Amino acid sequence: MLVLFTDTDTDITPQVAKEYGYRLISMPYTVGDTDVHPYADSDTFDFKPFYDMLRGGTIPKTSAIGSEAYVSYFEPVFAAGDDILYVHFSRAMTATFDVMDKTVAELLKKYPERRFYAIDTMSITIGCYYLVREIGDLYLQGKTAEELVAYAEREIQHTALYFFADDLKFFRASGRVSGIAGAMGTLLGIRPIIYVDKTGRMVSIGKEKGRKNAVEHLLRTVDELGDSIKEHRVIIGHTDAPEIADEVEARLIERFGSDLRTEKVIVNPTIGSHCGPNGVGICFHAIHR
Repeated sequence: MLVLFTDTDTDITPQVAKEYGYRLISMPYTVGDTDVHPYADSDTFDFKPFYDMLRGGTIPKTSAIGSEAYVSYFEPVFAAGDDILYVHFSRAMTATFDVMDKTVAELLKKYPERRFYAIDTMSITIGCYYLVREIGDLYLQGKTAEELVAYAEREIQHTALYFFADDLKFFRASGRVSGIAGAMGTLLGIRPIIYVDKTGRMVSIGKEKGRKNAVEHLLRTVDELGDSIKEHRVIIGHTDAPEIADEVEARLIERFGSDLRTEKVIVNPTIGSHCGPNGVGICFHAIHR
């Protein structure tokens, strides 16, 4: 049997994971001296107090998981005689997958008859969420691991993620975004427009004055790059900005019709720690990223 895994940085909740049979790997963050493991310590993400904490000036630290954690997730599956397919967030943003590679290599020496497939979505948050759901749908249709990997290889570069951030101090603290001018965050009301490039890295590609213009920039990007929009999901992610997410959804439906397959998602806490509150993004099927 093939067992699916994904991680909490893909925005997948335990409820959604259960629809497909995904097992969730918890990617931790630290607040003060307290380590928090999303969906391991609690079945839900109480996002409002988390993002209010960020608004109050606390910036959590994120960290990679170690070899022991990967063993605890993967070895029971191999020991039961099953194979693994793991759909994960971008390798380009973390060193954790180097640890995973070494751990899996050792496990496969112990279980040489087993197979391990990894799909690097080359994205984060809703960019991963889109692909995890699409791959989950195909898995439920009976597709093989090889067919799922082939699908991902075709589609990853057609999965576009564009978003705007409300406060650059969070990105400055993490150092995860290239192309952000040092003075940009001091300009009142400026929202950087960020996308995930073809290598799986976050890159700032422009800026807009005010949220209204930032929203227009996102919608214009969907118009320019969108490909077969209505044949695929459109995911709207937000970091505790439900009113803006509602507006974006309404504007998209106005453009493409009431049968557009939209879904709104709360960005997970580890990625939210880097983005900060009040941000909104769109993931859609595109000509290219």
